[in-house]
Amino acid sequence: MGRTIKEYNAVVLKPEDLQGPVDFSQIFGRQGAVHLEIGSGKGTFLVHQAKAYPEIDFLGIEWARKFYLYAADRLGRWGLANVRITRADAVTFLTDHIPPESVDCLHIYFPDPWPKRRHHKRRLIQQANMKVLLGCVKASGEIRIATDHAGYFGQIEKVAMACQKQLEPIAFTRPAGAEDGEFTGTNYERKYIRDRRAIHTLALRRLNV
Repeated sequence: MGRTIKEYNAVVLKPEDLQGPVDFSQIFGRQGAVHLEIGSGKGTFLVHQAKAYPEIDFLGIEWARKFYLYAADRLGRWGLANVRITRADAVTFLTDHIPPESVDCLHIYFPDPWPKRRHHKRRLIQQANMKVLLGCVKASGEIRIATDHAGYFGQIEKVAMACQKQLEPIAFTRPAGAEDGEFTGTNYERKYIRDRRAIHTLALRRLNV
């Protein structure tokens, strides 16, 4: 018999319990740098980063219930005080609950590429969503992106170029969980590397304008 998955209240933020923008100092009990991951999957990035950087507070957003529950259980079992996770649509959660210019780094690793042309409008990184994504990042804060989908990466580069007055490209910093030959160390990346897919990365800094 498999182990029962538990949704640990200590690491979970439920959107239905929130009213307006969150107060990170209240959530984490301190004032500190905040990193936010969109598409946390099974929580691999969050576990490694939260363990490696106890001085930073991490919030993950995952829509897929199966992965969200797995990540919530995993984070709860580790007993990490500097990480939280929520199940929500990312753009909606950012709009409703993330204060303006409150995030030091936004991590977006292997977002759904929605490869069919008629579905491109569902992609997270597109011009229509950039006001929301940029709005939550502090001046001099960063956005770090990775994808295995060349077509989507081309779109991401075009979106970034259209925001060049607000963003500048910088070197991509590998997370703590990335091993040799990896950029992010996530489960998806490891699967794609086994499939011999090329990994594309982009890191951007928000300008103080």
